[in-house]
Order: sequence, then C-alpha cells, then structure tokens
Amino acid sequence: MIDRLMPRGLDISDGPGFTQLLRSLHLEPTWPNTNADLSSLDAPEATTVLSARFQNGVVMVGDRQATEGYSVAHRRMQKVFPTDHLSVVAISGTAGLALDMVRLFQTELEHYEKLEGARLSLDGKATYLARMVRQQLPMAFQGLVVVPLFAGYDELKETGRLFTFDVVGGRYEEHDFGATGSGSREARSYLRNRYQPDLPEEEALELVMAALVAASEEDVATAGPDPRRDIYPTVVTVTASGYRELDDVEIEPIARAALEAVR
Repeated sequence: MIDRLMPRGLDISDGPGFTQLLRSLHLEPTWPNTNADLSSLDAPEATTVLSARFQNGVVMVGDRQATEGYSVAHRRMQKVFPTDHLSVVAISGTAGLALDMVRLFQTELEHYEKLEGARLSLDGKATYLARMVRQQLPMAFQGLVVVPLFAGYDELKETGRLFTFDVVGGRYEEHDFGATGSGSREARSYLRNRYQPDLPEEEALELVMAALVAASEEDVATAGPDPRRDIYPTVVTVTASGYRELDDVEIEPIARAALEAVR
C-alpha cells in the first residue's frame, strides 16, 4: 500500500514517517549550529499542564498563561491539543518550539495512519514523541527547552494512560497522574495527597482543577481560572469515545468551586 502512495523513486527504507519523507525529498529543515546561549531571549514560555487517570480514561488540563521572564506574554494561550481521535498532548517550555513540535507530531500520526491504514499504538505514539523531544536536545543545551505531556486511551488495554518526558527525551509512564511545567511540583504535591484510583470523571475534573489552582497559588508563572476576565483553563478528556474538550460553560462551575476550595 505504501508503494502505491509514494512518489516514484522515493526511498522509504527509513520508514513511513513524515520526517523521513521530507528527508528523502531533501526538504527536511536544517538549523544552524551555534554555541550561543539563547536562554536570555524574550521567548514566551508555556507553563503548567497536568493529567490524571479516572475510571474511563484520562483528563488533561492546562493553564492559559505564557510568560516572558517575570512578565505575562499571553493570557489565553492554548497548551492542550488533540493528536488524534484517542490521544492528547500538552506543552510546557519555549512556546514557539513547542507549538511547532505539536504540529509536526500531529502530521506524523496522520501521515502514518494514511500509509499504514491503521493508527499507531499509544506506546508507539509516546515513543515517537520522545524521539522528537530528543531531536530538540541541541536547542535545549542553548536554553530553549520543550517538555510535553502525553495521554490517551489505549484500545488494546481498554484504559487511559499518560506519559511524562524529560528534556533529553526520556519517556516515563505515570500510573496515576503527571504534570510538567513551572508549577508541576506544586500540582503533583496536591494530587499526591488527594488522588485515588478509579475516580469517577466528575471527581477527576474537580481534582485536576484544584491542583492547578494550588499550583497557581505558589508559582507566579502559573495562572489559575480568572472569572473576572472570563479566562478558564483548557480541560480535555479522552475515553473510548474519543477526545473531548470541555467548553467554558462546563468549566466555569468546576473552576469556581476549585477557587473556593483551595483559597
């Protein structure tokens, strides 16, 4: 099937990935090597995202704030994105690089599915994302770090699963909850003291929202819900039925309850 879809004479020995396709066509982007420290650049930083398992799947939440040093760069940034029907990725770190990584990851999965006629397994998606993080290592050495959070519903195991990553592309499956970004330590601490396995979806939504509010209380780069500006975190669930992003009408009462409970 792959041979029928590929241009004649194209070498696909490296596999069906979109990046491999660009490389075979000599269209892969190249970046100049430099020893300069780029950490002082005023590049917006995406901050805190977190995820937790519940009875029927996983929930992921991300705050909406991006920072430049000690200043607020954006108040309505989107940090949580669908990667396909059954998985979701969230970003922390240098926002521009992270957003490009997400777009490429989405394209890679779509490209693979078109060529293979089947979705990549959840483990395969997590491994592919880890490789993409590892490819960013030269930029990380220069101070431009990207660290994603990945979750989804595993059709084979019939359960929600989530994965964290380190800056060098290490991939770690978290069995209950995970977080990344500047407020991740506070969020994990809150979840560690209150999380219980097999939570109903409603309770899981309340818990992750409260954890984000707790993180925003201690980390100046993390923004919790802001009812005055009508800004609420992005909240997504993934179950056997697929990816679903909650709208603000659904999120508002959960957010207000979390603000009351934590503060």
